[in-house]
Amino acid sequence: MPENFLWFLIVAGGPVLLGALIAYGMMKTRRLRRDEREARDRATRKLYGDE
Repeated sequence: MPENFLWFLIVAGGPVLLGALIAYGMMKTRRLRRDEREARDRATRKLYGDE
């Protein structure tokens, strides 16, 4: 009985934990502000040259 419960935790709890970690990471990633996006784009254009 206890070993069945352990396998249940591994099989069911693993994906739930992984999903929670992915969701947490996505929530912590912030979007760039407008000035940050423009600075990034300017630096990219400078690095690769205007096409």
